[in-house]
Parts: sequence; structure tokens; C-alpha cells
Amino acid sequence: MPLTAKKIENAKARATPARLWDSGGLYIEISPSGGKWWRWKYRFGRKEKRVSFGTFPDVSIRTARDRRDDARKLLSSGTDPSVHRKTERRRKQQATANSFEAVAREWYAKQVHTWVPTHATDVLRRLESNLFPEIGATPVAELTAPALLAALRRIEHRGAHDLAHRVLQVSGQVFRYGIATGRCERDPSRDLRGALTPHKARHQAAVTPEELPALLRAIDGYGELGDRLTGYALRLLALTFVRTGELIGATWEEIDTEGATWIVPPERMKMKTEHVVPLSRQALAVLRDVRGIGGGSRYVFPGRNPDKPLSNNTMLFALYRLGYKGKMTGHGFRAVASTILNEAGFRADVIERQLAHCERNDVRGAYNRAEYLPERRKMMQQWADILAALASGARVIPLQRRA
Repeated sequence: MPLTAKKIENAKARATPARLWDSGGLYIEISPSGGKWWRWKYRFGRKEKRVSFGTFPDVSIRTARDRRDDARKLLSSGTDPSVHRKTERRRKQQATANSFEAVAREWYAKQVHTWVPTHATDVLRRLESNLFPEIGATPVAELTAPALLAALRRIEHRGAHDLAHRVLQVSGQVFRYGIATGRCERDPSRDLRGALTPHKARHQAAVTPEELPALLRAIDGYGELGDRLTGYALRLLALTFVRTGELIGATWEEIDTEGATWIVPPERMKMKTEHVVPLSRQALAVLRDVRGIGGGSRYVFPGRNPDKPLSNNTMLFALYRLGYKGKMTGHGFRAVASTILNEAGFRADVIERQLAHCERNDVRGAYNRAEYLPERRKMMQQWADILAALASGARVIPLQRRA
């Protein structure tokens, strides 16, 4: 007589396993601990075998019978249901291990040590927010260009065209890693060239050389609007034109006032290469003044909490308060310095090295730490003199001599 839910529920555990038979070899096995397991008994190759279909009540009577019927179809086709189950389990495990998400996370783990923290965070967020929910579970070898495009279209529908292009670029790096490690044979992102909505690269706002004198005078008077430490940070940013993150993370142990040098360690550089910043007389004067107001923090520009540096937003909002919202960013000092120094006749290689646009080759980068350093020292001092003259009202860029 077929089993009913009530009969299974009323069945009590015994000292030894007990069986309640249903039909077609299906039965419930009640363990001494009270667990009620669906089992199916069958014969394959003259050998009696069993497979489990789960526990009651998680697996209902109808579901257990359906699983039995599916197994019987396999058996009638000459396939051992137990072997088939193990094969499918291995296939699913391999699919999970070779899913786009698994391959992407493996690729990310290989690359993350070469990136600055902000870039590493951006890359992971692009994957987790935009690709993993859409294609993360799909084996990387089975992904097609249309499937990838569908995920990218959802980003475009939000109006984030620039992000869609960046996510496409990241996906291509994941696929190429998958090819290298034998998980897939081709990169479908290559088929999507021209498929996304074109976008214009957004350059960070920067004043023109003609607008620079007014900005410098505004920075000199920032102490009347905001805190003095932030004003000094803006001055040093203008004098050194390093990246904002490199400035606000500066510690006193990186500064050599005797040698007039600031050495930014590789872990804080975008290109992961140690960077030498020659310090002009004006930059050293800023650092001497900052020493007296930093509260003994290890950071040159500490935030409200002396154990943490000034935030990037503090620098940006300072420029907003000076009236330069949408007109200037911390990164903009790099652009205006590059423009003026190139027009002043300094060698492009010297300027590029000071901007830390390093070679990506690790061996070459190791020798570039102090490349062109004598010329860079002269250039940085003349740059500081140019800024001082412009802030004082000079109408043209004063060129004392070219490095």
C-alpha cells in the first residue's frame, strides 16, 4: 500500500533502522535518531544497489516518486543511476569552479597586489555589482558575446556608458586569464567592439595657465575660509603636482628635509613603483610650517583623527569653497603643470618621469626611481619660482633658465 504523509509522520524511531515501503522499490528508512530518509532499491548488473533522494518532509512523497521515476528511465536506458548522479555532481562542481565568478575572483587575487587600494576596490565593485549577478554562475567556457552584451546593456540603460566600457574591459581581462589557465578557449568580449554606445572620456577639471594666478592667490588666502592645514596641503599639491592620494597619505618618515627629497613608497603609487619628489625651497617652507600644526601625527596632513590622513573630499571641498567647483580638482594641478612645463621647454621625458607616468615593465621601473633626477630638481625649483611669481602678480611665466 502506497505511503501517506500521515503514516510517515506517525512512524516512530526504533533501536535499529526501520523501513516503510512505498512502491517500485521506493521506501522511507527511519534511523534510530529519528531521521526519515527516502531510499530507492534497484538492481544493476545483477547487483543490488541503493540511492538516496533526501529526507522527509523536505522531500515530499510526490517529489520522491518523481525522482524514482527519473532514475528508472536512466536504468531502462542502461545507465546506472548512482554513477550518473556522481558524474553530474562532479560536473556541477567543475562548472562552479570554472564559473565566470570563480575565474574572475582568481584573476583578481593574482592582480590585486599590483594595484593601489582605490583601483582594486573599483575593479571588484564593477565585477560584483555588474557582472556576477548576471553571468557569474555561468561556466566561463559557455559564455557568449550576446550573454555578455545583455549584462552590459543593463549598465547602459542606467545611463552609465563610461562604466559599461570599463566593465567590458575588465571582462576581457578575465576571459584572457581563463584562456591562459585552460578554462575557456576564446574571449567573447572581443566580439563586442562597436556594440556599446560610444562615450567621451571625461577629463578631470583643471584651470588654464591663464587662470592659475587667481587660483594660487585664492589658495594663499584659504586660511581665512577654512582650516590652515588644508590650505597648506593645497599649496604643496600645487608645488609637487603629485596625485591627491599620494599627498594626503604622506608620512613624515617619507620626507628627507636634509636631502630636500620626498620618497613615496611603491605601495602608495598607482604604478607600484617608488617615486622621488625633489622638494623646492618653497615646498620645504610649507613642510616646516606644517610641522607646527600637525599635532604630532605620523601623517604630514592628518585629519580630525590624527591617526588617519586628511580625506580626498576635504581637498576637493576646499576647492569648492574657493569657487572652483567644476573648474578644478586636485588632479588638475598635474595637467596645468604639464602644460606650462612643456611650453617652458623642459624635456618631455623629464616631465613625464616627474608625473610618475612610469614604465610598466618591472625591470625598467626598478631603474627609473631616480631617472633624470638632476634635471627634475632644477625643474621643480623653477616650477616653484614660477608659481611664486604668478601668485605675486606676474603677467607672464618667468623663465630664468631651462633645465
